[in-house]
Amino acid sequence: MRASRGPATCRGHSRLGPGTDFPYNAGGMISGREPIPPMPDPTRELARLERQVIACTRCARLLNYCRKVAIEKRRMYRDREYWGRPLPGFGDPQAQLLILGLAPAAHGGNRTGRMFTGDRSGDFLYRGLYESGFASQPTSVERGDGQRLRDCYITAALRCAPPLNKPLPPELRNCQPYLERELELLRRVRAVLALGRIAFDAYLRVLAERGGFPRRSTFRFAHGATFALPDGLPRLFCSYHPSQQNTQTGRLTRAMFQQVLQDIRSFLEGERVAPPGP
Repeated sequence: MRASRGPATCRGHSRLGPGTDFPYNAGGMISGREPIPPMPDPTRELARLERQVIACTRCARLLNYCRKVAIEKRRMYRDREYWGRPLPGFGDPQAQLLILGLAPAAHGGNRTGRMFTGDRSGDFLYRGLYESGFASQPTSVERGDGQRLRDCYITAALRCAPPLNKPLPPELRNCQPYLERELELLRRVRAVLALGRIAFDAYLRVLAERGGFPRRSTFRFAHGATFALPDGLPRLFCSYHPSQQNTQTGRLTRAMFQQVLQDIRSFLEGERVAPPGP
């Protein structure tokens, strides 16, 4: 889908003031109105959101599962302390690229305390980000390993590891406000990469709550698909999730994933992104 750009009406994006439907102008004023407070500092506000996510107790099933995994552990990690709590997002507060995954892995993010860190999916993802210039190193092993994202922020539709990697609809709805808040704070985001259909649906669900957004049936998930959204919203890119099920079967190859990242890089650098083939 391609749509013409119009005046932004979605709360939480860079063209809107916090908690208002009126756009900012350069002087921090709303035309014909009183001066409004400056936009909140994203680094400070993201740190506050991080604390809120970590302390979340909305989903008893997920919390119990994360804690159970953290106690029982996988044999190869018996001597490691598991995180065992909800995971906040990770990355550059000034990012132009937002990557949206499904959920932490039970023995990956739920163990290390960082998105896509300490598992095979993360190995695949971070190598691609490094080769595309979005990460400082090709591996993400644990918090404190020196990994830094550049112009990129990683988050997930669900903040706790779900049993069998299958979240329930109410659990996804409970996590949605955290994604909404991240979208409010990450005001420089120009591209969103959805890893898998669940992440794709979660992002569109957030956007659909704004008035006048196209019907969900207008968008069809496919690897390599890209959508120019209305009202100056970030461009949406799609990739299969880098799960072992996808990468080990060849459904998602490194070349396929790198092409998506290259399309994103070209878009951010002002080059035209060709529509995907049939």
